[in-house]
Amino acid sequence: MTSNFIDYVKINCISGNGGAGARHFRREKHVPNGGPDGGDGGRGGHIVLRGNSQYWTLLHLKYQKHIKAPHGVAGEGGKRSGRQGIDHIIDVPLGTIAKDSETGEIIGEVTADEQKIILLPGGRGGLGNCHFTNSTNQAPEYAQPGESGIESWIILELKVLADVGLVGFPNAGKSTLLSAVSAAKPEIADYPFTTLAPNLGVVAYRDFRSFVMADIPGIIEGASEGKGLGLRFLRHIERNSILLFVVSADSENPMKEYKTLLKELKRFNPELLDKKRVLGISKLDLVDEKQVKKIAKKIPEDLPHVFFSAATSEGIDEVKDIIWQNL
Repeated sequence: MTSNFIDYVKINCISGNGGAGARHFRREKHVPNGGPDGGDGGRGGHIVLRGNSQYWTLLHLKYQKHIKAPHGVAGEGGKRSGRQGIDHIIDVPLGTIAKDSETGEIIGEVTADEQKIILLPGGRGGLGNCHFTNSTNQAPEYAQPGESGIESWIILELKVLADVGLVGFPNAGKSTLLSAVSAAKPEIADYPFTTLAPNLGVVAYRDFRSFVMADIPGIIEGASEGKGLGLRFLRHIERNSILLFVVSADSENPMKEYKTLLKELKRFNPELLDKKRVLGISKLDLVDEKQVKKIAKKIPEDLPHVFFSAATSEGIDEVKDIIWQNL
């Protein structure tokens, strides 16, 4: 696992306590029996999650395990309210989900730049004694204390947002395809699991249009049970509009590989099979025309497919076309 891609952190958050209301009576020359004038306490600071498109990982939170918002200030005489505690804002990349660590309940998810979600509200400030006067008690000695803040362990989980997710076995040619169609520079080598973290690339299309492609680390049979890199990156596939399955043309049985990939996705989350699917058969330069026809015969008619070679750029424009049509 590369150290700079962090997609899961668990942090302890504490929102601020509310300030106490003031128990105060007006003391002024020439004003006898001035009466109660205690002000309200300020509310405690919220813990707020904010979307920031400049971030792409949760690395900045890896070593910041405890986050605490400031308390509200107590009220004062003269009906002066105490200052509110300043909200503590946690900037996160788009696609971040916040969960309660004990219940697993989803608190919210950030999908837009500058979007804010209050993770833990600050405690309310107490009311001053000026609020408690009535006909029978015109000089109340009572003011409310502030509410306590909330403490909770929160799990932040990042699911990469992309238009197209590349799904395939290790060494199927996903990283090579991403480097061929975008300016992304993923690590490419001839051994399995070269890609250890999702890579994103912006693919330029005709008429100044573009879409985002994500290279998801290779899946192997049994990934949904924790084999290989396991479930760690399957969650990133949930956020992609289209899944481009990449299988190598020189493998023993490309369609069997495709079905194995589908099976692993179904085991992880059956809803993934509702997404639009495109089949890309890579490494076209390694097979002859006879093999291409043999593979094409076995592909279901309702499955859009394209043959390509990222090494020779053959079929790359067709890959972009078929993705754009399905987007």
